[in-house]
Amino acid sequence: MLNAEVPFFPPATSRTHEVCGAGAYVFAFALAARLGSNTMWVRENWDNTQINPTGFADFLEPAALTVCNTGNQSETLAVAEEALRSGAISLVVMQLNKPIGLTEGRRLQLAARDGQSTGLAIIPEGMGSNAAETRWRCTPMFDPKDSTLQKWDLIKNKSGTLGVWHVRWDTASRRIIMVPPARE
Repeated sequence: MLNAEVPFFPPATSRTHEVCGAGAYVFAFALAARLGSNTMWVRENWDNTQINPTGFADFLEPAALTVCNTGNQSETLAVAEEALRSGAISLVVMQLNKPIGLTEGRRLQLAARDGQSTGLAIIPEGMGSNAAETRWRCTPMFDPKDSTLQKWDLIKNKSGTLGVWHVRWDTASRRIIMVPPARE
C-alpha cells in the first residue's frame, strides 16, 4: 500500500495511549496535527529538552501548543488529568519517566472519556501501564532520500490487533502516510 492511511492512527479518542522510542515526538506531533485544535504538553521542570516551535511548525501552529512544566510526576499526572477532563484540549501529551500504577492509569482513562479528549504518555522503552489503550514504539529509519521515514510498531492494543508500519510525514497534506519498507 503506497501512500495509504496507517491502521489504528489516530488511536481511539476519549482514551489514553502510550508511545516510546526515538520517534515518539514525531508520533505526538503527528497525532496533534491529525486531531487539530489545542494540544497541551505536560512535563517535569528538570527535563531540559526544549520543544522548538520551528521544529514542529510543519505539524501544527505553535500557538496551538501549550507547554506546562510541573515539579514532579505526580503533578504531571494531576495536570494531565484535569486537562483531559476539561474538554478544552483535544490532545494532552505527558512525558513520564517512572511507571504509573493501574489506579493512575485508570484515572487518566476516565478523565479522557469524560472530557472526550485524547491522552498520550511518552514513556521510556519497556515501561507502560496496563490501563493504556494502545502502546506504540516509534523508531526513525535510515533512508538517504527521506529523512522523515519512521517504523511504527503497535506493541499493545486492547482491541487485539498488533502490527508494524513504515510511515513518513507528508508536509504538503500534513498527515502520516504508509510507505513500503526501505530496501536494505
